[in-house]
Amino acid sequence: MARGMVQTSGVSPMTRQPRQRHARWLDGTVRAVVGLCVAAVVGVFCWIVGDLLLVGVPELSWGFLVEAPIDSGRSGGIAPILVSTLAILAVCLGVSLPLGTSAALLLSELAATDVRLVRVVRRSLDVLAGVPSIVFGLFGNAFFCVALGLGFSILSGGLTLACMVLPILIRATEEGLRSVPSDYRHAAAALGITRTRTIWKVLLPAALPGLVVGLVLGIGRAVAETAALIFTSGYVARIPTSLLDSGRSLSLHIYDLSMNVAGGEPKAYASALVLLMLLLGLISMALSISDRWLSRRMVHT
Repeated sequence: MARGMVQTSGVSPMTRQPRQRHARWLDGTVRAVVGLCVAAVVGVFCWIVGDLLLVGVPELSWGFLVEAPIDSGRSGGIAPILVSTLAILAVCLGVSLPLGTSAALLLSELAATDVRLVRVVRRSLDVLAGVPSIVFGLFGNAFFCVALGLGFSILSGGLTLACMVLPILIRATEEGLRSVPSDYRHAAAALGITRTRTIWKVLLPAALPGLVVGLVLGIGRAVAETAALIFTSGYVARIPTSLLDSGRSLSLHIYDLSMNVAGGEPKAYASALVLLMLLLGLISMALSISDRWLSRRMVHT
């Protein structure tokens, strides 16, 4: 009697085999779709890089990196453009990193009890992250250039880019802090460690991967930005002597060569290749510094 009940309640081998074949087919289909998507992304990336290498490499030379542009960029180099780009990026990161980390700490640790405030701030950050860059450019021109009297300058451009990068940096750092297990906080409180020291010595090192992700995304958006800098940093292609001087960024230089300068396409390709190498170098340096800092901390602990 019990044996018959087991046979009727269980799944027969004839029924189990079609289900297993369906599961294997579904798994194979998902793997194939994911593989095709990855191949498409890699293919597009290789196509873009290959196009840049094909046209831009013949224009690259040491003089191209250390000379000033001549004849509206048709000849010469991009030395002042590189200096202006790095100066704008330095202002952007110098402002956005401390503000973004502080705001993320406020949202995840200090204001965690006020759920309504945190929810409003998060929604505001999500909206700001989706605002088009041209809107940030108009805001930067109206506020930094006109209202504060900074004019078309590297400082105006860097501060505008900082406003653009802050939402991404804050959200990424906050997610990194929220991913830290609560046991870390409880253990620090049980040992009598102050909240400030817990944040500095325990939470921030544990959330460093999230901070690095936000930093990498911020660097990528800041270095490649064009629309916002048209209204804030200006077009001047000379080496700036101060942060209040106007300076042309590398992305803006590429736009000008490709759209406004006849015969400037080869130099635009070479400048785009330099921009890509600069972006990869900055991202690699950020990842290397964070990995080295984490390894040293693990050795000391």
